[in-house]
Amino acid sequence: MKKNDYIPLEIHALTNEGNGVGRAGDGMAVFVPFTAVGDKISCKIVKTAKAYAYGIVDKIEYPSPDRCDNDCEAFYRCGGCSFRHMSYGSELVAKQDFVKNSFERIGKLSMEFEEILGCENTERYRNKAQLPVADENGRAICGFFSKRSHRVMPISDCKLQPKEFFGIVDFVLKYQNEKGLSCYNENTHKGLLRHIYIRQGEHTKETMLCLVTTKKTDSYNELAKSVCEKFENVVSVVLNVNPDKTNVVLGSRCITLCGKDTITDIMCGNKIEISPLSFYQVNTRQAERLYEIAAEYADLKDTDTLLDLYCGAGTIGLSMAKSVKRLIGVEIVAPAIENAKRNASLNGIENAEFFCADAGKAANDLLRKGEKIDVIIADPARKGCDKLSLDSMVALSPKRIVMVSCNHATAARDCAYLEQNGYKAVKCRAVDLFPRTTHVECVTVLERK
Repeated sequence: MKKNDYIPLEIHALTNEGNGVGRAGDGMAVFVPFTAVGDKISCKIVKTAKAYAYGIVDKIEYPSPDRCDNDCEAFYRCGGCSFRHMSYGSELVAKQDFVKNSFERIGKLSMEFEEILGCENTERYRNKAQLPVADENGRAICGFFSKRSHRVMPISDCKLQPKEFFGIVDFVLKYQNEKGLSCYNENTHKGLLRHIYIRQGEHTKETMLCLVTTKKTDSYNELAKSVCEKFENVVSVVLNVNPDKTNVVLGSRCITLCGKDTITDIMCGNKIEISPLSFYQVNTRQAERLYEIAAEYADLKDTDTLLDLYCGAGTIGLSMAKSVKRLIGVEIVAPAIENAKRNASLNGIENAEFFCADAGKAANDLLRKGEKIDVIIADPARKGCDKLSLDSMVALSPKRIVMVSCNHATAARDCAYLEQNGYKAVKCRAVDLFPRTTHVECVTVLERK
């Protein structure tokens, strides 16, 4: 088999990246995007390696029963969604398999896998948009990066985002073009505006516009006032300064141009303040259901001390604070810790303490101080926990550890390490916070042996 060959192929599985997998006549695995399990296709080979090949659909000979009509004109070019060509039911089946396979194959773990919790609303569920800007023929454009590239593809709408976001985007672009302001160029590292970043409270509808620029500037002061006047939900306009040659979206410095420094939302009955740098789940309503599962797995008592590692703005821990004697939250991002403290105060929660520190070092400090921890909730970033964090969790010897993860592969690896060091993985449930994409969260509970 070589490049540009055409072969018949039946798709029998999906990868974690959303590609269909079929077997060529010689048994070689062929990965094909935008296919569904059960598709019979004519496949054009576009790349070959020793043990596998990549192909694209030439023609769908017999469509899978899982197929549905794609309803987004940008789907095949945008790098966001992966499953708009499949029914949501078949997407959930695939995501359940992703999580189960990671824990069984990577972690070599045997436990109960509960049925995946699907999302009631598969469209307009995101409360955050980070949209890169670019110059196209002397005009500012904004949208998403095309698949596997840093080429900005302009869009007028996205079915995962609130519709009003794009009214704000259009307003900003009009101002940008009228004033002749420059857009950042990743190749030359010149230009002013890098990203248009919008956050919204799901329950309050309070909206923040954050403009990410390469330097402090007064160029958007007039825009800030105009946006707040035109869009009634916009209560905060912030300039974020990011001068670095990096693909990290946000810099560390925020300057409020109009309105409040933060917006407020409701999460699990608590008021939550959100700054531009705060971590906050992008699907609020489904995150509330995720936290309910985490609380169920934690099985908290009113005499317990709960340690919330990687706590962000404190949303998980604060949702459980009333069920425990004491809550300790740890997060390395200083503005998020300030948000967490403020959130505790806003909700009259007096049994919560929050510390700005690396999760592993903080857990190790608690150990040296002789603190008794009954339950640990850990919600790390995609890379998972480092060895110090895991070793400190084990040394603190809580009766239960609840792992919340947006990356089932690293969660499986970390849970396997914990199981090798005195804990038993008991139960896991996948929760879909990101319909139509390949991402899926999972919650796992481990009990001390």
